[in-house]
Amino acid sequence: MEKMRGEIDKIDKVLDIKGEECPYTFVRSKLALEDMESGQVLKVIVDHEPATKNVPRSMENEGNKVLDISKINDTDWQIIVKKG
Repeated sequence: MEKMRGEIDKIDKVLDIKGEECPYTFVRSKLALEDMESGQVLKVIVDHEPATKNVPRSMENEGNKVLDISKINDTDWQIIVKKG
């Protein structure tokens, strides 16, 4: 996935849900987005690799835009989502 640099310069909220597994990773991400305005950007940090596939797919099904999915260290990934 190509990073959308211009759109992820400003992160409005960070959700660190390391230790959580699917489906809780999506549920927690969805709840975090509900408190945000359309167009705001959420950074989700996970350490459960299946979440790097499930959370983005679910986020896009909900009408949001996934800007980035990338590994940030040996154990963690970031998922950057723009609220639709």
